[in-house]
Amino acid sequence: MYEGLVRPCLFQLNAETAHNVTMKLMNFMGQSSLLTGLIRQNVEKRPRKVMGIEFPNPVGLAAGLDKDGVALNALGALGFGFVEVGTVTPKAQPGNPGPRLFRVIPAEGIINRMGFNNLGVDNLVANVRESSYEGVLGINIGKNKTTPLEKADDDYLYCLEKVYPYATYVTVNISSPNTPNLRTLQHGSALESLIAALKKKQAELKNRYSRYVPLAVKLAPELLDSEIAEVCGIFRKYGVDGVIATNTTLDREMIRDMPHVTEAGGLSGRPLFQKSTAKLKKIREELKGEIPIIGVGGIDSPLAAREKLAAGADLLQIYTGFIYKGPKLIKDIVENL
Repeated sequence: MYEGLVRPCLFQLNAETAHNVTMKLMNFMGQSSLLTGLIRQNVEKRPRKVMGIEFPNPVGLAAGLDKDGVALNALGALGFGFVEVGTVTPKAQPGNPGPRLFRVIPAEGIINRMGFNNLGVDNLVANVRESSYEGVLGINIGKNKTTPLEKADDDYLYCLEKVYPYATYVTVNISSPNTPNLRTLQHGSALESLIAALKKKQAELKNRYSRYVPLAVKLAPELLDSEIAEVCGIFRKYGVDGVIATNTTLDREMIRDMPHVTEAGGLSGRPLFQKSTAKLKKIREELKGEIPIIGVGGIDSPLAAREKLAAGADLLQIYTGFIYKGPKLIKDIVENL
């Protein structure tokens, strides 16, 4: 039904309009159990324990689709093993000017330069509190565009404190290509300062709430092997709980001569698969299995999911594949692992 009817209708709209329409519809469907029941999908249990968390199945939704946590009830009904919302920042911000979201249909990819558009962390927390979603919830945090890099730690610490009581795990996004210079936080003293501060805050919050909420860090696919070694060394030193590999790519080699190839922003979907999987494998080698990895990037079939797991992923996240294939992709992957 999705690929034959729903997607063709949505794809008649520009990409961001289609996204907004979808989120409003899912928000509406989540308002009552009767409406939610219309979209509920029974996905078999394939439990996995990762980061000390029991996941009912290993297929989650990546951050970016539901930035403000408005569709949790509906997303939970679709059968995801976990849902990650955000990226959220301390203060509301509009993101980059439009147009800023483009479909690369021949390659089943998407280019986005959204720029952490969201209504702020307090709004997200209110939405999470009002939802009836009881599944595993990841909350992805970032910094405001106007916050200087030397003050970036403050934004992440502020968001961590705000979301800690409501998250099952928290993701630290330092790898989006759409916030100027954000990716420099993946390197050297800037990374070490941030991770040390977050782990210290995590320990304080654990004592305050008598509850340990794991911290995962999302990395870019552009990291060199030497940089991956450095990053993983810092993660092991401070006891980061998880790694998400990877964010979107700036590389356009995979979509040469295709529509929107010259548009700025991060490329996701099938064109990202090989690159993100290669980086995931390298991260796995460096971590030596000491820190679990959530694999994301181009997963659009059970075969792609199995390849990602074989490369070293403990869990999976989908986003662009979900846009192109619809909810059935969740069920297909889980039942064919």
